[in-house]
Amino acid sequence: MRLQGKVAIITGAGTGIGEAIAHKFAREGARLVLSGLPADPVRDVTEAIKGAGGQAVPYLGDLAEEQHARACVELALDNFGSLDVLVSNAGIFIASAETDAYRIEDFDRTIRNNIRTAFLMTKFALPHLRKSRGNIVYTGSEAGMNGSPMFTPYGGSKAFLHAFMKGVALEQAPYGVRANCVCPGAIDTAWTRGTDSPIDPAAQATIGAMIPLGRRGTPEEIANIFAFLASDEASYVTGALWLADGGITPAKNDIGTRVPDALRREPKGVLNLKHSHDGLHGKDVYRAPPVLVP
Repeated sequence: MRLQGKVAIITGAGTGIGEAIAHKFAREGARLVLSGLPADPVRDVTEAIKGAGGQAVPYLGDLAEEQHARACVELALDNFGSLDVLVSNAGIFIASAETDAYRIEDFDRTIRNNIRTAFLMTKFALPHLRKSRGNIVYTGSEAGMNGSPMFTPYGGSKAFLHAFMKGVALEQAPYGVRANCVCPGAIDTAWTRGTDSPIDPAAQATIGAMIPLGRRGTPEEIANIFAFLASDEASYVTGALWLADGGITPAKNDIGTRVPDALRREPKGVLNLKHSHDGLHGKDVYRAPPVLVP
């Protein structure tokens, strides 16, 4: 119960990593505001948490809109009286194309959802996090460090969040507010597996070979890191980029192909997750046709 009594807002809480963070924080005792777009299964996640004895309220709206970001923060105050943690997890991964073929509308959507949402939620949460000496945990990506061919705007948006987080951490330290960023690699969600993914099916099949641990991560494994960073156990951690990518950042070959099958098995989780692969339902995903290099 490392988050006992704390009030947390989790954005992008309906599917994938966000759903796992919501369940993990509830198990650790946090009272939650769970936010997502109107089409996301946020209410279902909320009811599942309440059915297990947790405390959670949903907020449905586009947090890239000022009025929705402000209202989401106000909902936490109205329901629970304070705010201790902001998990800025909302974001999208919705297009695959070489940079000159990347559609402008997809670039704009990526910047809007991945950057503007994080900025607005941070802006409106900070006055209340100062009062509680709370903290912010952002969802970055190994792509923000390494770049991502065919998804260059996505990697660029995550690199922005990495630098933004460090600036917030330094700026807010005198107020007792911490800020950190978890940087996942390939996680077993709709983004990296299945027909909805912007990643080509053939490329999906090779992901494990590129990862030294030989497999994708699970949403629950990432949620465990968020819970630690949001807790008082991480009281001396701020301005940190926490890689959780199975070793892909330092890897330089296909070492993942040498991992025995027994070690490729995902750990048995305890969270009751139902929406790990629903993150792209109802969203416009674009995959450019292959480019033939002469």
